[in-house]
Amino acid sequence: MSRSVLVTGGNRGIGLAIARAFADAGDQVAITYRSGDPAELEKQGFLAVKCDITDGEQVEQAYKEIEEKHGPVEVLVANAGVTKDQLLMRMTEEDFTSVLDTNLTGTFRVVKRANRGMLRAKKGRVVMISSVVGLYGAPGQANYAASKAGLVGFARSLARELGSRDITFNVVAPGFVDTDMTRALTDEQRANIVAQVPLGRYAQVEEIAAAVRFLASDDASYITGAVIPVDGGLGMGH
Repeated sequence: MSRSVLVTGGNRGIGLAIARAFADAGDQVAITYRSGDPAELEKQGFLAVKCDITDGEQVEQAYKEIEEKHGPVEVLVANAGVTKDQLLMRMTEEDFTSVLDTNLTGTFRVVKRANRGMLRAKKGRVVMISSVVGLYGAPGQANYAASKAGLVGFARSLARELGSRDITFNVVAPGFVDTDMTRALTDEQRANIVAQVPLGRYAQVEEIAAAVRFLASDDASYITGAVIPVDGGLGMGH
């Protein structure tokens, strides 16, 4: 049965792979994006909605458009995120707060708005995209790691708060993924990263998407408050 699915930051990389996985399963998929031309996304059958999740009014308008065209959001994948890497002594307060405002507070905004319809329906699936860095830590990424670690506490609190309404909240924590961002690294940088991963390679975006789709499926109906690492073993035990 086709569901109304929203993937924030779904216009490229991991988000786009997640959107495609749901579309391939027959769901109606909406994507939020901040910049660029949505024409290519629309050609692929996605509802592309421009939305900066740091702006509550834009979030509200995006949901209104999605609800008008696809109905209330039944599956939310909170994927949108940013990085502003810097060593602590050089990190400005804006570097820190802007990353948290997108990655953590932005997720709060989209999850809260989605829950309006989920509470009425007495069912829903929410998957938040964290990172192995949020559990493992990384030099120069204190802001990013803090924001991604915060998603775990946020999801687990909501899992307890809203479990009785059959709304599940889970977290996927990817490791190093083969995307445009990581392809821009030098061969030496890529080799150093791969050397830390027990499986000896980067993840493919489709592998992240598969975990997300599973958590949104009926097969995962009794899973909530979980953190699923898709990291090749990099962060095991964290």
